[in-house]
Amino acid sequence: MELIIFLVIGALAGFAAGLFGVGGGTIIVPLLFIVFTQMGYDADAIMHLALGTSLATIIVTSISSLMAHNKKGGVIWPVFKNLAPGMALGCFLGAGIAGQISGLYLQIVVGVFLLWVAYKMFFAGKKQAMNNANSASSGANYRNTTLPSKPKQLAAGGVIGIASAIFGIGGGSLTVPYLTRYNVVMQKAVGTSAACGLPIAVAGALGFMLFGMQKQVDVPNTIGFVHIYAFLGISIMSFFTAKLGAKVAHILSPQLLKKCFAVLLTVVGFYFLYKGLV
Repeated sequence: MELIIFLVIGALAGFAAGLFGVGGGTIIVPLLFIVFTQMGYDADAIMHLALGTSLATIIVTSISSLMAHNKKGGVIWPVFKNLAPGMALGCFLGAGIAGQISGLYLQIVVGVFLLWVAYKMFFAGKKQAMNNANSASSGANYRNTTLPSKPKQLAAGGVIGIASAIFGIGGGSLTVPYLTRYNVVMQKAVGTSAACGLPIAVAGALGFMLFGMQKQVDVPNTIGFVHIYAFLGISIMSFFTAKLGAKVAHILSPQLLKKCFAVLLTVVGFYFLYKGLV
């Protein structure tokens, strides 16, 4: 029964990863939180387990998602090379920071963060939501944007990496708004975000494993703050459904995709606030 639950979570998370470029974390974290709670795990470790396991599964969903987006020319590789080093280092350090924060406080922080991102995405200016139709299919369209310098992109990657570990969401919730802020078309931002999810997920998963082992978590079938069975079940299913989500992302309009993304984050954000405050 547990394996079936993890497979269902993986199907939903994979589709979200491909559709929104968020690594599926916005789906995985709340659902794992519910499942681990019902399984009677240590309340102080549940949120950390959800975050660590989420990042571990994002390794697989990111590979599947970025391959699908790259086939459609949706990944801006020069930007990825500037962001990735900072993201990896930041996410590893962020895992250590998250390990020192109580599970209850993490719920509130994650909830507030997601609501803020949803607000910024839904009410973004028209010039962020609308780009020339040709830019969606042009492999070099990012050159028409005004992106920060390489050092600033590296620093931004570090901040995104730290936040990604604390929120367990693969970085898409920050990477996508960061890129669209500089007029990168939504499909390109989603594709690049999917690629950025890989270094974030690898570094974050290793960090949660290491720092979790130091905490000596008393939960079966885990390595630190990563649940092995949940990782396997979610990863198997999400690898396939991420490709479907990526195909849908390139069918929808940038405006519609951005609004759907915002609605999803709003629902999850209110859920965590409810659990953390009630």
